[in-house]
Amino acid sequence: MRTYVLKVFLLIHLLTGITSYATNNPIIKNDNKKQTVKVALLLDTSNSMDGLINQAKAQLWEIVNELSYAKCRGKSPNLKIALYEYGNSRLSVKEGYIKLVSKFTSDLDEISEHLFSLTTNGGSEYCGQAIQTSINELKWGEDKGDLKMIFIAGNEPFTQGKVNFKDAITDAKEKDITINTIFCGNYNQGISGSWQQGAHLGGGDYMTINQNKNIVHIVTPYDNDIIILNKKLNKTYLYYGNKGASKYEKQAKQDTNAEALDEVVVVKRAVTKSSKLYNNASWDLVDASKDKNFSYKKLKKKQLPSYLQNKSTQEIKSYVKKQHAERKEIQLKIQELSKKRKKFVAKKQKENNKKNELESVIIKAIKKQAKKKNYSW
Repeated sequence: MRTYVLKVFLLIHLLTGITSYATNNPIIKNDNKKQTVKVALLLDTSNSMDGLINQAKAQLWEIVNELSYAKCRGKSPNLKIALYEYGNSRLSVKEGYIKLVSKFTSDLDEISEHLFSLTTNGGSEYCGQAIQTSINELKWGEDKGDLKMIFIAGNEPFTQGKVNFKDAITDAKEKDITINTIFCGNYNQGISGSWQQGAHLGGGDYMTINQNKNIVHIVTPYDNDIIILNKKLNKTYLYYGNKGASKYEKQAKQDTNAEALDEVVVVKRAVTKSSKLYNNASWDLVDASKDKNFSYKKLKKKQLPSYLQNKSTQEIKSYVKKQHAERKEIQLKIQELSKKRKKFVAKKQKENNKKNELESVIIKAIKKQAKKKNYSW
């Protein structure tokens, strides 16, 4: 009897130890859980920052595309992006000329829309307060396996404002958030303005860009085919729900916005749309149908495209299945062309200097910091 009791006691003790270890080691505890990359962009929208905004609009898709190749313990992580603007005189003085433009979202079309809505105006840039605000307002979560980063870009001294940037960065580190600083201007000027110190204290990277540099888009032999496939891809989307039609229109609008910048931006956006990071389950039937809990019975037919409104539930299911197969085929073709395109671009980039463009510095920083949390490419 004593032996039996002793065995039970030891078993309970062992299980308690395992539970405690798992609780205190969330990366191990969530081994089967997909991690999330959370990126908050804090952009200076004062008078001189038009070039910065233009680079952000043009290069969003390339940044997302690089993240689509990331793996964490063999799985592709989720991506959420938040956006702030600061330093603009049309913003509230009480809020320190800082505005949350978009909370964390995986809706990439929404982020693109917001970037295109940004306008510049004179103002005061308070970096410390901008960082503190983003830490307090955004839902960063407590998962130690998630990659949490702030990228703050501007061209005034980092020390301005009533909030000491050192205090804000201390709060960021307590939440496992890495601070990266991007000074728009001369490298040494950024150092004297404490931008390098901000990155050093925040465990991130100090970078400089020429915000007024004309972006060099590399045209490849594969671009036209990708653009054609993108148009076919768009036809596979089937909206539903209250916001479905407006989201569908927003998707088309962001294609138009990309085209207004350059055809190569359309190509990069199309590559994003062929990746797992571009998911529109909240309004698209094809993406939504991948969820085992999705119910066709709850659909309101008046909120569907006109050509689906008179179909039976089974007919709608069959049509969605057909569109799913077609989309998958198109996405695979885009991905194959993208691989060839990437090799072509890599070769050409050796001949061009892209070191001081927004896309280049952000991608480099993300890859470097991601390795510390077992992310790989």
